[in-house]
Amino acid sequence: MSQLNRVAWIVTVGSCLVAALILVLSGYTGYAGVTLAVAIAAAINLF
Repeated sequence: MSQLNRVAWIVTVGSCLVAALILVLSGYTGYAGVTLAVAIAAAINLF
């Protein structure tokens, strides 16, 4: 995997985690769970 691809996946995972945190703090736990699942799915591409 090229370095640029890895950076792109890290940014994707990070942005999903930040979005999930914001959603939890706003009370949208269902959407936060889905966003967390997307972050986990994107993190698989890092390994």
